[in-house]
Amino acid sequence: MVEKIVTVWNRAGIHARPAAMIAQTANKFKAEILIERNSVTVNAKSIMGVITLAAGYNTQMKVCAEGEDEQAAVDAMYMLFEKKFEED
Repeated sequence: MVEKIVTVWNRAGIHARPAAMIAQTANKFKAEILIERNSVTVNAKSIMGVITLAAGYNTQMKVCAEGEDEQAAVDAMYMLFEKKFEED
């Protein structure tokens, strides 16, 4: 299992568009990808699951992946957050 802490850097937080980007990216990988915030864990491949995290600006979350392409999956998720979902 690979884990990495990510931070929401875009001012609007995780709303529909970033949630869709997360799910689309996660679905490119075979690994199971989970996002955890405040003891709530959701499947990163689910747009609705990601939205329920209600993650605003500067929120830290943990991305975990397990499977054959787990490192690539976590790296891709990390880059989405670092690029601010191409919003800023």
